[in-house]
Amino acid sequence: MDSREESVQHFLKMIRRSQRGVFKIYIGMIAGVGKSYRMLQEAHELLENHVDVQIGYIETHGRAGTEALVAGLPVIPRKKIFYKGKEVEEMDVDAILLLHPELVIVDELAHTNIEGSRNEKRWQDVMDLLDAGINVVSAVNIQHIESLNEEIKGIAGIEVKERIPDKVLEEADEVVNIDLTAEELITRLKSGKIYRLDKVQTALNNFFKTDNILQLRELALKEVAFRVERKVENEVVDSEKSSHKERFMACISSNEKTPRSIIRTTARWASRYNTEFYALYVQTPRESTDRIGLANQRYLLNHFKLVTELGGEVIQVASPHIMETILQVCKDRQITSVCVGKPALKFFSMLTSLPRYRKFLNELSKMDTKLIILP
Repeated sequence: MDSREESVQHFLKMIRRSQRGVFKIYIGMIAGVGKSYRMLQEAHELLENHVDVQIGYIETHGRAGTEALVAGLPVIPRKKIFYKGKEVEEMDVDAILLLHPELVIVDELAHTNIEGSRNEKRWQDVMDLLDAGINVVSAVNIQHIESLNEEIKGIAGIEVKERIPDKVLEEADEVVNIDLTAEELITRLKSGKIYRLDKVQTALNNFFKTDNILQLRELALKEVAFRVERKVENEVVDSEKSSHKERFMACISSNEKTPRSIIRTTARWASRYNTEFYALYVQTPRESTDRIGLANQRYLLNHFKLVTELGGEVIQVASPHIMETILQVCKDRQITSVCVGKPALKFFSMLTSLPRYRKFLNELSKMDTKLIILP
């Protein structure tokens, strides 16, 4: 792409951006730091400045201070959906689009919508609102970010089921951290400001351990700092960018044991370098369309879905020669780092001889491509 085409693309991006809603996200390290409270405070301030603010969805969790702030703010009624014999309330996206307020408050960004809703996830609802030119203020906790899933599991010992793709944060015009010290948070918890008093001890014994809070706080601070840095980089148009660009590629398989951490880690690195990443699947003859098992197809599709959600590109190549294919794709796509996992590709079982392994490494070295073996 020459400099003139880059300039045109940048101008088109600016035009599209001006037609789209502005997106602000509050990030917290854990429940109870005050994200919803801060959004409601901001809504009152905007309302006082004659901005057409509406509450699309807010979750007070029964907290008195948060509930008090809802008073005086216009609220768009939730949509009632019958699901498994029960009446459930969801954010009414269609009503918001019809009313088209200047700005809407949308809490619980990582929420999974009830079956039958307009979208599967609330973050997708938010994208629809932004595309319609509606400004959105939303909130999410750090443990719900997809690429941090493995780190969160290591910190808290649980896998968070509701997650948002990192690309959602990349769409944000502003990312703000709501921060508290561990001591302040635990004081709030013990005083019943986060959960009912009968649930406090359980929370202290589990997710709200001081070590957990400190590590989650560090993750939140780093994430927001990184997003601010990325915003600065993206807004400075450099017409003389270096021709050398980092490009990352994860090697994946259809195996159930393929660590999804390989995909997440590769995506995380690519995000840090503000570059794209790829995921290569080499379809060997034993996994051809008419031979691959249904279970393996499902695992593979889940891997492909995760790559796409994290903003990557899936490369699928049919070949009986895995290492040769990896080398060829690295050459074609100018890959600088290849990430593999022993469980994912049974990598070392395919290296039938030391000379063959050396040749593979030598070829990567000639292309100045690093081989990263992830645990």
